[in-house]
Amino acid sequence: MAEITLKIEGMSCQHCVMHVKKAIDSVNGVSSSNVTLGSATVVYDESKTGKDAIAGAIQKAGYKVTN
Repeated sequence: MAEITLKIEGMSCQHCVMHVKKAIDSVNGVSSSNVTLGSATVVYDESKTGKDAIAGAIQKAGYKVTN
């Protein structure tokens, strides 16, 4: 298992936090996520997914990953 913390722009409320968490948790291989305003810490299986897929899910949900 690997862990990353991503900075995310565009979140302004708890609805945004839940929307991002749902997007991250839908990625195959994600074990857990902790999302707060402005960032997300994600634990995932490196053999199933990676940072690009997780960032892609966040961006598809309408938010910008800045790292």
